[in-house]
Amino acid sequence: MKVLLINGSPNQAGCTFTALTEVAKTLSAQQIDSEILYLGKRSIAGCIACNKCRETGHCFHQDIVREVQDRLSEFDALIIGSPVYYSAPAGQLVAFLNRLFYSAGRQLAGKPGASVVSCRRGGASATFEQLNQYFAISNMPIVSSQYWNSVHGFTPDDVRRDEEGMQTMRVLAQNMAWLLRCLEAGRNAGVLYPEYETRLWTHYIR
Repeated sequence: MKVLLINGSPNQAGCTFTALTEVAKTLSAQQIDSEILYLGKRSIAGCIACNKCRETGHCFHQDIVREVQDRLSEFDALIIGSPVYYSAPAGQLVAFLNRLFYSAGRQLAGKPGASVVSCRRGGASATFEQLNQYFAISNMPIVSSQYWNSVHGFTPDDVRRDEEGMQTMRVLAQNMAWLLRCLEAGRNAGVLYPEYETRLWTHYIR
């Protein structure tokens, strides 16, 4: 089993990375493989609502969104990490997630998801809630911890001194490992993934 951890911060080895690294270490101790993907500092185009992905199954842009979608079968779960920018996730991460989840929703369905946020002082809860909406609309079980999945600090050393925050990351990883094993046990016992009705698309005003 393998978990993809997405570092949505423009700082490759900053506070968000520090939190995700703690999650990855604990997953490893639980015999769960993981990979931390850094989105980088490159600009990521937002969704332009062209709906080409509905025809082809993937976004027409040839960039990191397409690269990740092509690899989703390698991963059993997804953890998204972001710094807090004005009580919201980093802009390039939002652009990445909007396109990935719209074009690859069926590939993500059934995979457990979790979000991790890093902030200096405030805005963590609002960012955490926004990230969780991607899972909640995509048939993905949301993995929680003993507290909201956040760490606090202005530098990686600050984050490492946030004892409760780091413990929250470890508990999150333990819960993720447990759920992945439960899902595997269910599959081995013949518990099948739900067969859903044909998706309905309606408008509130007709």
